[in-house]
Amino acid sequence: MPSAEILTIGTELLLGEIVDTNSHYIARRLRDAGIDLYRTTTVGDNVARIAQAVREALTRADIVITTGGLGPTVDDPTRKAVADAVGVPLEFHPELWEDIQKRFAQYGRQPTENNRRQAFIPQGARVIPNPVGTAPAFAVETPDGVVISLPGVPREMEYLFNHDVLPYLRKRFDLRGVILARVLHTAGMPESALDEQIGDLERLSNPTVGLLAHPGQVDIRITAKAESEEAAQAMIAEVEAELRRRLGTRIYGADEETLEGVVGEHMLDHGLTFTALEAGVGGELLRRAGKVAGFQGGEMVAAPLDEHALPEKLHACCPQQQAPWALGVSLFPAEGANRALVALVRPEGDEVREFHFGGPPQMAPNWATNMALNLLRRRLLALEETP
Repeated sequence: MPSAEILTIGTELLLGEIVDTNSHYIARRLRDAGIDLYRTTTVGDNVARIAQAVREALTRADIVITTGGLGPTVDDPTRKAVADAVGVPLEFHPELWEDIQKRFAQYGRQPTENNRRQAFIPQGARVIPNPVGTAPAFAVETPDGVVISLPGVPREMEYLFNHDVLPYLRKRFDLRGVILARVLHTAGMPESALDEQIGDLERLSNPTVGLLAHPGQVDIRITAKAESEEAAQAMIAEVEAELRRRLGTRIYGADEETLEGVVGEHMLDHGLTFTALEAGVGGELLRRAGKVAGFQGGEMVAAPLDEHALPEKLHACCPQQQAPWALGVSLFPAEGANRALVALVRPEGDEVREFHFGGPPQMAPNWATNMALNLLRRRLLALEETP
């Protein structure tokens, strides 16, 4: 399978003025096409540095994709930089200048002389027409690989990638394989403990298994390369079955499923409703509980409640909201030593659990909410196990 690198261009990216969404989009499309992506790089608007980055990328990858820097202004240097990197001059294309003028005419505008710069591309490059913008794109084939330069505007880049670049790459590299990924979501289990149970699977070469930790949740990514989608799915299914065998109900969902969505499904299955109370969580629990089927409303208080006051307050919420279950969280944030009390009040009895989190306090509300929703999920699962 060929390999690729992405080079995003723009000083505004380095200054944090805009967020790079292009790399994310291209990476997913490359993955689906079976192209390995090992590196992404961001370079400011400097011809010499861009040219050096392109030359270096061509020593490592078969495909180098750049985005940005194809506009008409002085600080749009990609055309010159790519030409320098591959050792050819820029070449004026009268037909491109004509297309640019027609595009402006459609907008009821006249192009300025600097727009003429956009009709220059590296000598010998293949023009990629841009019917959704004014900046032509191009592809330059070299003995080391191909450099494809796309506009930085996401809408234009996505259109050109799907309608021209991807078909070109499939033909150019005779792409037949695919790379598929599936993400399993776990809750209530630290990353280190999870690693202890599945570390041997993380050493697989194909499919690969990797972990991604979030506050109160760890994702397990399974990625498979194969000649067909069916073969890749079969490889993933085998590893997923083993993960589910080892982890059981620690896995709450996959891919686009959310913890609150899964909890809502269980609530509907049992015909249950619940109310919620949060103390010191900043609205996070109520916001996410609002997405759960069966949620009957809740209350937010600013000051944390101790292990006695939290369930007492929940008991007061149950009859008021006419819900048999009540879920509560009380957060005590502290740098490196966050503590949360989670309480669940049911007709069967009260339960109060204490959890600790060593991350920054800003992440504590999300962590505490995940712990609370997961406790609710586990108790709903227990109902299904009861004869």
